[in-house]
Amino acid sequence: MTQQSESTADTAATPHPDGPEPAGPAALPSSLPHPPLAEPRPLAERRVWPRTFHDRLTSPLPGLKGLARFAREGSVRPGRQGLADIPGLPYAPGPLPRTGTRTVAVTWAGHASWVVRIGGLTVLTDPVWSRRILGTPARVTPVGVPWEALPRVDAVVISHNHYDHLDAPTLRRLPRDTPVFVPAGLAGWFHRRRFTRVTELDWWEAAELKGVRFDFVPAHHWSKRTLTDTCRSLWGGWVLTDPGGRRVYFAGDTGYGHWFSRIGRRHPGIDLALLPIGAYEPRWWLRDVHCDPEEAVRAARDLGARRMAPMHWATFVLSAEPVLEPLTRVRAAWERAGLPREHLWDLPVGGSRVLG
Repeated sequence: MTQQSESTADTAATPHPDGPEPAGPAALPSSLPHPPLAEPRPLAERRVWPRTFHDRLTSPLPGLKGLARFAREGSVRPGRQGLADIPGLPYAPGPLPRTGTRTVAVTWAGHASWVVRIGGLTVLTDPVWSRRILGTPARVTPVGVPWEALPRVDAVVISHNHYDHLDAPTLRRLPRDTPVFVPAGLAGWFHRRRFTRVTELDWWEAAELKGVRFDFVPAHHWSKRTLTDTCRSLWGGWVLTDPGGRRVYFAGDTGYGHWFSRIGRRHPGIDLALLPIGAYEPRWWLRDVHCDPEEAVRAARDLGARRMAPMHWATFVLSAEPVLEPLTRVRAAWERAGLPREHLWDLPVGGSRVLG
């Protein structure tokens, strides 16, 4: 990590992931049902961070024994039968819905890339418009939204620095003054690429852009982009809140765990949760960092989210489950939970929904 040493920088708090809610202004008085939100921080603020965020890991990263087991028995791709359904993956691109300042709409471009229209802004999440990413076969469905069909991008949010979520060729298409919201420790990557409006946040911190609030919240995951930068930047999800109080939660990459209920307490009334349901087999290898479909439904309930839209499947073949299995399992889990079918927004790649 390249630390940014500015005379006006402050040192970020680093609450332990299994400890209490952070102390200070955002602490939880015993009389309140949920912690108050932090005051927004200045945009593009220069800050100094710890050299590592290993203390934020929910579970230890695999050691030599785990790596040896994976080398012996780990399957990283589905078999022939599991790949046979690729032509049937849901893909139905359409025009972006018309929106106004009081409209919230989402369009799934594929994987963890969404076009979120909220508070009059167009926000991209983890934008990956490339056909191929490092170390992974080419995408099995095209991008759901042509780049030239996008309106002006008002902001980008990044969950973490893995290649399938932080894609340099896609980001090079953006004007360098596009506001970008990133995890702690990741601003240097953008500054080296001449982005000028980069805001990096710690867990439970927030910033605001034109009336829309961007809260960075914890996730059960990790970060790494090179051989020497493991956990040198943070990872997490984002809660976007418009001036009318409507909330969209973008989980990024995450396993299942205690953070979902804490996020739900701090951000009650989440209208829509964008949750990952794919890249979960072999389970012993990926359980700590990727939800399976049943865990994603459980996470939506922990969050208190009114609706859920699945993501992180049907785009790149990253793991061993059959390519259509995440969809069939999430639908079954949603039904078993007794939740309204219309509140599961299982969109095709390129599909859109408007939050009324």
